Amino acid sequence: MSHAPLLDIKNVTQKFGGVVAVDDLTLHVNEGEVFALVGPNGAGKSTVFNLISRFYTPANGSISFNGEQLLDLVPDRIPSLGIARTFQNIELFEQATVLQNLLVGRHRHRATNVLSELFFLPSVRREERRHRHAVEQVIDFLDLQPYRDKMIAGLPYGVRKVVELGRALATEPKLLLLDEPASGLSVEETQDMAFWIEDIQKQMGITVLMVEHDMGLVSAVSNRVMALADGKELATGTPQEVQSHPAVIEAYLGTSGIQKGGQQAEKSSAAKSAPKPAKTAAKKASAKKAVPKKAAAKKPAAKKPAARKQATRKPASARKGAKS
Repeated sequence: MSHAPLLDIKNVTQKFGGVVAVDDLTLHVNEGEVFALVGPNGAGKSTVFNLISRFYTPANGSISFNGEQLLDLVPDRIPSLGIARTFQNIELFEQATVLQNLLVGRHRHRATNVLSELFFLPSVRREERRHRHAVEQVIDFLDLQPYRDKMIAGLPYGVRKVVELGRALATEPKLLLLDEPASGLSVEETQDMAFWIEDIQKQMGITVLMVEHDMGLVSAVSNRVMALADGKELATGTPQEVQSHPAVIEAYLGTSGIQKGGQQAEKSSAAKSAPKPAKTAAKKASAKKAVPKKAAAKKPAAKKPAARKQATRKPASARKGAKS
């Protein structure tokens, strides 16, 4: 028995004037998997995220999450369904602490009203403790303890990326949308991000839909990958299948790039296998023979004058005897 996908996008088209950003796209994300969208800049990857988040309304098609139609909802209703996301450009409150930014993610779980908040009733205090406990778990999970009470404005870029991931996790989502989570990160930070994505999937049971250019990260954590170009699907499959697909290679390198690469490879292999010309070999042989002759001619020329001078000189005793 087949299960319905958690996220189901069917025949969606998004236009901006005369530009078609997403062209009749169909995409299914199953519960519990890590699904990655890859492709060149301008392929429509982030547009798909904005469609799911309801920032855009498509020209046609349908988007459903957990059986509910998203196109019937306004954007602020999306988090309450269990969808959370991060952004390419970090969207945090810079003049607030890490703890306060993570508490923002608990807004969808708010169960109190304005009146109870005004008088700070026992129910409000219980809710506050519950939210603090949930946020502290996220801080421990992402190793954010050293930055807990620090302002966002004074934190490094890599830490800010992790804080934004933490805020999304604080909403307790069913589907996590990660928009280029490794952009701007160092090699070590990217490795940590890969470990966290694996733990988010396996330990927390959260489905992940990810847009990423780092194919190393994509290959390490993704179950399935879809490659896009000009808003259209090129290939879908495992990371290895997509990377070796001819249409994907052409989208990244171009037809001319592939032809040039093939021609250069043929030229280099032909040059290696070609026999050496006879003239070149003869020149090298004559050069080798000429070097010893020159060296041998120079050495005797330097020693001959000294030998002649020594032969004409007489010992000092013989010169004294001649005078007497």
